[in-house]
Amino acid sequence: MRDPPLILAVDDTPENLEILSVRLEANGYRVETAEDGEEGLARARELQPDLILLDIMMPKLDGISVVRALKQDPVLKSIPVILVTAKADTRDIVEGLDAGGDDYLTKPFEHAALLARVRSMLRQKALHDTVQEQARELAEWNSALEGRVAEQVEQIERIGRLRRLLPPQVADLVIASPDHEMLLGSHRQEVTVVFCDLRGFTAFSEKAEPEQVMAVLAEYHAALGELVLFYEGTLERFLGDGLVVLFNDPMPCPDHPERAVRMALDMQARVGELTESWRRSGHQLGFGIGIAQGEATLGRIGFDRRLDYAAIGRIPNLAARLCTAAKAGQVLVSEPVFFSVEGSVEAGALEPLALKGFHEPVPAYEIRAWRGTAAGLQRTASALPA
Repeated sequence: MRDPPLILAVDDTPENLEILSVRLEANGYRVETAEDGEEGLARARELQPDLILLDIMMPKLDGISVVRALKQDPVLKSIPVILVTAKADTRDIVEGLDAGGDDYLTKPFEHAALLARVRSMLRQKALHDTVQEQARELAEWNSALEGRVAEQVEQIERIGRLRRLLPPQVADLVIASPDHEMLLGSHRQEVTVVFCDLRGFTAFSEKAEPEQVMAVLAEYHAALGELVLFYEGTLERFLGDGLVVLFNDPMPCPDHPERAVRMALDMQARVGELTESWRRSGHQLGFGIGIAQGEATLGRIGFDRRLDYAAIGRIPNLAARLCTAAKAGQVLVSEPVFFSVEGSVEAGALEPLALKGFHEPVPAYEIRAWRGTAAGLQRTASALPA
């Protein structure tokens, strides 16, 4: 509501308008006037006053018709209307109130009654305006809250996607980092890549019941997944019975070859226990692992509705080929991996391997056991997940 309030007086008698203007302006109100119903309606739409004093009996458009028009207008309907009549007949007053009038006065005006009714109606208008302003603010707050909730939901979804790609502690670091988009952007990085899969799984899946196949995969993935998390590797992807794990990206890991080799040996031990139980059920399955170390191209691949984080290039391909060459129970590693852990493992050199996609035979080593202490890991066998 304005300060001072604006009052529109509508009356076809100039003397009445003069009286109303003088009395109201003397009490600090602004007053505008109109001399018939049509002009009054037009001025109400133009000025949108805080209060209207409206004569009932007027030419062109009577006061009751003006009230009806005002109350049907969504912009003007909240403006309080005091009906003014010179007739003692209450039927006009009743009809005017039924049409939407808020109060009434009879001519001649009694000064105290006029001011009392004006003050009363303006209090109602002020209250209405306050409620409308609060409703507007509440709508803005709700809109802002919805926006914040949407942002938080998106953040939660992003964290969920990262937690499926990365160990939880790494996902938390990536989310907390102000440049986490850069961390997952395309780049080159030295990594150690572990590629593993089951031997004999294709034949097994062709003859076994679907429920048996999925039960074996569930056991297998659960066992390997626990070890990936334990050694804080980045689970790049599942490939049916295969698994690809990265070390040293997206978060740095100075002992990444050690972690990869220790994880691989623990995987062999864990899957060895599983293969014994599978063998008792008539399933002949083995497990092989290949590990390679070197520079790879890393980053997000896919499209806007489905993104993965992947390593591309010679090193992941080499890890995959070493895995293919590995017999059940073997962990085959590239020469850089062997040199990184040579003092801590029991291992043997193999004849250079002719691997698909590589023009020259590739030096390779079989890691049989871990006998050293991994300074960076500080893990114990008792700490491994059961």
